Amino acid sequence: MQVFESFSEEETRALAWRLGRQARAGQVYALNGDLGTGKTVFTKGFAGGLGITEYVSSPTFTILQIYEDGRLPLYHFDVYRIEEPEEMEEVGFDEYVDGDGVSLIEWASRIEEILPPDTCFVTIEKDLSRGLDYRRITIE
Repeated sequence: MQVFESFSEEETRALAWRLGRQARAGQVYALNGDLGTGKTVFTKGFAGGLGITEYVSSPTFTILQIYEDGRLPLYHFDVYRIEEPEEMEEVGFDEYVDGDGVSLIEWASRIEEILPPDTCFVTIEKDLSRGLDYRRITIE
């Protein structure tokens, strides 16, 4: 387990960028944190590390957004609206997770029971006593 402290969106993005640079095909990143903690900021940095140049947004209403202009495809899931993990079958979850890209899943705790055993968990937490932009990022 590694714990990082970020004091700005730029620091959060830079950490995620480094992870994106190291990412390999087939990896799954489970991203968790309350609303407004910076999950999409993290995702934008991660995508940048993969060399993705297109605009990255949270796919809340579509569940899945695919970015293919980097060195590896990025399968960006937002499962906030998922009621049951079985619903992920409808979007072809297994094919993407077992595919030739990297999967990054926002609100992953909602489908934790179907995540692969070697999933990398990333948790982003605020601590307002440390400042409005402070984030504690735990990677395990």
